[in-house]
Amino acid sequence: MDWEIAVRTAAPEDAGELLEIYRPYVEETAISFEYEVPSEAVFRARIERTLEKYPYIVAASGGRLLGYAYAGPFVGRAAYGWAAETSIYVRRGLGRRGLGGRLYAALEAALGAMNVQNLNACIGYIDEADEYLNRNSAEFHAHLGYRPVGRFSKCGYKFGRWYDMIWMEKLIGTHPDSPGPVRPFPEVRPELVPWLLES
Repeated sequence: MDWEIAVRTAAPEDAGELLEIYRPYVEETAISFEYEVPSEAVFRARIERTLEKYPYIVAASGGRLLGYAYAGPFVGRAAYGWAAETSIYVRRGLGRRGLGGRLYAALEAALGAMNVQNLNACIGYIDEADEYLNRNSAEFHAHLGYRPVGRFSKCGYKFGRWYDMIWMEKLIGTHPDSPGPVRPFPEVRPELVPWLLES
């Protein structure tokens, strides 16, 4: 990558610029299965709610946000507590430059410190690319060590078409017989590298 990238924890005040990154994924793609772009207030609330327990990471250069990645609960039942669902969005036109890898490396470091064992990604999927969806996300996750573990056929309907969804998984923990509790992100954040302390 030919520019200096700063990776840090997101702040609620980033909502407007992050929403600018997310908007085209809703309006122009089937990467997001949302139909309507959320308001800035709703998006800000999502950031705040995530940061209560999970990491929300942004990448910036020259004062401009370039992408973000975050985690959340997988399913939500108590027994799934050691698994987290991951998501990532990069500003359109900046793919395949290492930015996504930087974001996910920071996210994975934070989740590992929290004692999360499994990472799960829910990805819109299609066998043959159309103008709204390709297989780049699945290929990106595979490159980072995720493997496909499930596929749901024609479960998402957007732009007048049916799309599949796949789950991909990456194991980052040792899965001990008696795992310690998952620690919330605010608790582990002071232990992380300095750039994740910033927001």
